[in-house]
Amino acid sequence: MNRIHKFAVSSILLATLVGTSGCSGMSTRDKNTAIGAGVGGVAGAVLTGGGTLGTLGGAAIGGVIGNQVGKDKK
Repeated sequence: MNRIHKFAVSSILLATLVGTSGCSGMSTRDKNTAIGAGVGGVAGAVLTGGGTLGTLGGAAIGGVIGNQVGKDKK
């Protein structure tokens, strides 16, 4: 992975961490959605070599998965 790809992955991960830590009013489900989107975006970027479509697709899929985690728990 070259320097630009490492920077992109690091930036996405940092944005996810900062975004979720600054929103104390978020529900657990909202936090899971944001974390899933961040992790999915990083995974998509890594798998596609930093491709925009892969990053966005990974973020979308990760967000959906994060949103559904623990959905039926009461």
